[in-house]
Amino acid sequence: MSALEDKLIDAAALDDAALTDRLASLGRPMVFTNGVFDVLHRGHVAYLHAARAKGASLVVAVNSDASARMLGKGPDRPLNRDVDRALVLAGLASVDALLFFDERTPCELLKRVKPQLYVKGGDYDMEALEETRLVRSWGGDALAIPFVDGYSTTALVNRIRAQT
Repeated sequence: MSALEDKLIDAAALDDAALTDRLASLGRPMVFTNGVFDVLHRGHVAYLHAARAKGASLVVAVNSDASARMLGKGPDRPLNRDVDRALVLAGLASVDALLFFDERTPCELLKRVKPQLYVKGGDYDMEALEETRLVRSWGGDALAIPFVDGYSTTALVNRIRAQT
């Protein structure tokens, strides 16, 4: 197994105790975020770097292919398979561990991981998210990382398609 693959955790194959054991070596406070990360770009990298700076470790939950399709980004999205998206993220020094989730939101996974901080990009209203209420229920917190204007996977994909 490569160092990149070592960062991938199959939470679905682990019971709660085994998942807790697998995450035990990560520094605290643990920061948790999630997303599709279909085509990694500068905005993603800046966001993940800023997220990691908020704690001692960063866990990224990646939408599975089925979960990504629930988000209405288009019939041909995601462009890259979930494992490929996760392995690209694993190459970033700011990312300590990666998990997958099949639902529309990572709430079930959050209940199992119980991070101290949940973050999303500045384009989200944190107070409106179920994830925020959930993390605060065990004493954690949630915050938005300022959005890097001008970078989005959808805009990038549209620009590429317009050139073909």
